[in-house]
Amino acid sequence: MNPKTDDQKLGEGLFRQDKNAFDAIYEKYWKRLFLYAFKILNDQPACEDMVQEVFVKLWQRAGANKITCLEAYLLKSMRYRISNYIRDRKDTAAVDEVLDHLCRQTPVDLVLEGKQTEEIINKSVRDLPEKRKQIFLLSREEQLSNKEIAYQLNISVRTVEGQLHKALKSIKKNLGEIYFWLFMVLWL
Repeated sequence: MNPKTDDQKLGEGLFRQDKNAFDAIYEKYWKRLFLYAFKILNDQPACEDMVQEVFVKLWQRAGANKITCLEAYLLKSMRYRISNYIRDRKDTAAVDEVLDHLCRQTPVDLVLEGKQTEEIINKSVRDLPEKRKQIFLLSREEQLSNKEIAYQLNISVRTVEGQLHKALKSIKKNLGEIYFWLFMVLWL
C-alpha cells in the first residue's frame, strides 16, 4: 500500500475517532517524532513528554478535522512543542540555531507546503483593511501586547482584541481549516 494512501486511511479513521487508527498512527510515528526532537534538544525526558503531548492533542482533536498528511501535521506539531519548550526555558541564545536546524530537518514537501501557506497568509494580510492590518502586524511582527498596541494607536484594548480576532478569522477562512493551525505555528 502507498504510504500516502495509508496515511489518508489512518487520518479518516482518526477523524471517526477509531482507537485502532490512533494506535496505528502512534506506532508508525512516535519514534520518528522522538528522534526529531532529540536531535535538536538532546533531552530524553523532555522529548518523551513532547511526543506524549503531541499524541494527546491529536486524540483530543481527532474528530475536529480530517488530516490528510499525517507526517506533515505531526512534524509541525512537534516543531511547535519544541519552540514552546525553548521559549519556556528562556534559552533564547540558542533559538536561532535551533530554528535553523529545524529548517534543515524539514522535508522538501513540507517546505513547499509552508511556502504556499505563507503566500496565502501574506496575501490575506495584505487584503485586510488598513487599520486591521496595522494592528495585526504590530501584534505578530513587532510582538507588541494588545495594551501596547492600544496605547500606540490611541484606541481601546477591546478594539485591538476585536480587530485581531477579525484578522485571524479572515486568514483562517482563506487558509481553510487544515492549514489554519500551521499558520499559528509559522507566525509564532
